[in-house]
Amino acid sequence: MTANEQGQRRLALYVLCAGMLMIVLDATVTNVALPSIQDDLGFSSSSLAWVVNAYMIAFGGLLLLAGRLGDLISRKRVFLAGLGVFVAASLLCGASQSQEMLVAARFLQGAGGALTSAVILGMIVTMFPEPREMAKAIGVYAFVASAGGAVGLLAGGVLTQAINWHWIFFINVPIGIATAILASRLIDHDKGIGLSRGADLPGAALVTSALMLAVYTIVKPAAENGWGDAGTLSLGAIALALLTAFVVREATAANPLMPLRVFRSRNVTGANLVQVLSVAGMFGTFFLGALYVQRILGYDALETGLAFLPVTLIMGTLSVRYSEPLITRFGARNTLLPGLVLIAAALVLFAQAPVDGSYATHVLPVMVLLGTGAGLCFPALMGLAMSAATPEDAGLTSGLINTTAQVGGALGLAVLATLSSSRAGSHPTPASLTGGYHLAFYVAAALTVAAIGVALTVLRQPKAAEAPHGAGEPVLTHA
Repeated sequence: MTANEQGQRRLALYVLCAGMLMIVLDATVTNVALPSIQDDLGFSSSSLAWVVNAYMIAFGGLLLLAGRLGDLISRKRVFLAGLGVFVAASLLCGASQSQEMLVAARFLQGAGGALTSAVILGMIVTMFPEPREMAKAIGVYAFVASAGGAVGLLAGGVLTQAINWHWIFFINVPIGIATAILASRLIDHDKGIGLSRGADLPGAALVTSALMLAVYTIVKPAAENGWGDAGTLSLGAIALALLTAFVVREATAANPLMPLRVFRSRNVTGANLVQVLSVAGMFGTFFLGALYVQRILGYDALETGLAFLPVTLIMGTLSVRYSEPLITRFGARNTLLPGLVLIAAALVLFAQAPVDGSYATHVLPVMVLLGTGAGLCFPALMGLAMSAATPEDAGLTSGLINTTAQVGGALGLAVLATLSSSRAGSHPTPASLTGGYHLAFYVAAALTVAAIGVALTVLRQPKAAEAPHGAGEPVLTHA
């Protein structure tokens, strides 16, 4: 491969990651602006949650279908179509002057985000087939995908305070258009394997409805009424029944939407389980940690974003510069485990933060541990999750790892937020609020410990990882 071709591939990687960053930022940038949106459009406290929930339901429900569509009709086409939908929806969000318009536009934005992000990892692993190059590329992607949340807090604070909340959506328009133009020029066209190889419409309807209903159940009745509520249990049972019907359909269909063979790899199955548990702990912690520094320490939106900046800087340095040599030298599994241990330690430490805490003593050390743990953990985890992906199934496997991340994040946020608010009580004081956060952080740590257990018992260390550094042998082979 010529130097010019290598340079084009690197530029294509950066373009794909720019698209992913735009999607990830949108998931958290909105949280900082919620008070301003509530004041401007007159949302009640309960209805305000739908500004976030509408996006999560569409995004989480469509990821798996979007990933498979990329395999069938072309990942590049699905990526560009998703960008178009996302940019148009962002424009509608920014121009919204009513509650109904904003919520509907957020749902459409979630659909565009799913189409865009579901195929990116599949495009990366086919674009960089050589193991070391793949590890480097996945490190860049993992940084964007995992650190974007912390960047979103900072960006949301800057835009909301400097201009107004409308610009957290308007800013997506020029970025999305530029990304689409560059992607159309730099990314090679792929034909896909054809709709006849997997146009499983009944399966698509079952899995999309199951995931949307599951995410809805998590973010609405479970979060508001508790997990033992009759409505929560009923909707959860229906979602489980739909998911079971989908599995039965895929096991018997001639051309399944999601060939169950992808789960034959212990590493693919185990990595997705680890993803659900670890993301559940971290996503909820970012949300509740932001509340702690705002409600207890008295930070404004911009200060909150700056408080989480060390996570981004450390994660970026590790993911982009050091993840590839670490994974090449020690193997993906052996790099993943210390990262999970550091994340668990950070969450336990956050559970010690007092009412009269200070940033330097009680928050900064947590940010350092979280950034270090995530920087080690997520590149290795994504490499393991994609380790058995064939060119025909890369989009599906990419959509699956994104789906487990989204469902894990929704589950973690709902569980931790519910536990925190229940412990704080109906008339919370700073002390009771802090107690609620402590409980949530301990539960998040327990989820991460469970992820460590799965990694130890299910994941396998690729034998090639034992080769000395520089031997050039693959490390991201499937078990």
